[in-house]
Amino acid sequence: MAAAHTPHESAHAAAQGVRQALGGSFAAISKWERELGKLRVLVNVGELADDEEEFPADESYPVHEFPEIVGFLHEQWAGGGEPSAWVETAEGDPPPDAGPGSLPSGAPGAVRGGGPYNRQRVAALRRRGRACCVVAPILLHGRAWGELYVARRTGEPLFDRADAEFASVLAAVTAAGIAQTERLAEARRLAFTDALTGLANRRAVDMRLDEALEQHRADEAVVSLVVCDLNGLKRVNDSRGHAVGDRLLERFGSLLSLCGAMLPGALAARLGGDEFCLLAVGPSADEVVKVAEELCDRAGELDLGEGVAVGVASTGHPIGPVRSARRLFRLADAAQYKAKAAGSAEPVVAGRHGGEDDPVVRLADAPDRRVGPERRRFRR
Repeated sequence: MAAAHTPHESAHAAAQGVRQALGGSFAAISKWERELGKLRVLVNVGELADDEEEFPADESYPVHEFPEIVGFLHEQWAGGGEPSAWVETAEGDPPPDAGPGSLPSGAPGAVRGGGPYNRQRVAALRRRGRACCVVAPILLHGRAWGELYVARRTGEPLFDRADAEFASVLAAVTAAGIAQTERLAEARRLAFTDALTGLANRRAVDMRLDEALEQHRADEAVVSLVVCDLNGLKRVNDSRGHAVGDRLLERFGSLLSLCGAMLPGALAARLGGDEFCLLAVGPSADEVVKVAEELCDRAGELDLGEGVAVGVASTGHPIGPVRSARRLFRLADAAQYKAKAAGSAEPVVAGRHGGEDDPVVRLADAPDRRVGPERRRFRR
């Protein structure tokens, strides 16, 4: 779990490890979504039934079908102490040596010495050819987070009291791994997100652009970059205050995200200050230019600011070889500089007029080029 990069990878590692440790044929980890009143299955591993997927898109169950979730697995544990795992069988009877210590005393639906059982679980065991299961609650930050479920196929030994006790320990280990993964996921999110707009930040763009150019070199995928400079931000900050200026940045960020959604997989980002960009991999250069034109039109309708200066650079245009992220950024930035200098209400596109002889391309490739923001952007 410590080596996992995403919550799904972490859950998969935990389920696989617990399945092997308990000698199960199948294991699953589910999360309790309180706001929806559901147990949502994150991952299934091992021998899957016809109606099961490894990473199900929407396998969930109402918690009222599993009353231990809203009863025993609640914020305050019945009777005090920590929750423990329990065993259920396809016959609805406890295994011979289960003993009361392996089951949560007072837990609705648990198998206890001939007592009531959870019909949904028992029916699922029978339907999927499984003999028994052990269910262990996963506790995170003092609250029920979800549950660990491990089953054995028909013909294998039933889980016993020792297995249930071991499952409780494994659930605690799983909870520690999940907590670490969630902390790392939040740290990654913050590291690659602009705090004001919620868009990607420059670090995320750099990483994605490097990957995109690798793809371009491998299979000639079209990589396009749209660089935007929001006009009038300084005037708004000076005349109406930085809070209003921040609102303008947020509104333009939302507009950029909206337009970026027209290009499948596009990354919308704030580079810093009043500079933004869209990075698209796959769509044609013409599609990207069309979206850039839409962005200019919509930005001109904002009641704050003075529109936007937009530059476009795409490997789908005759701009010469693009061997580095630096060159594509220089081309897009030079185009944006031309748009701003001319007060253009439309995007300026590198290479559109004359290919490599295009004035924008020549400006980008000039060794003594001096167009403000780009010099700051590439000082590494």
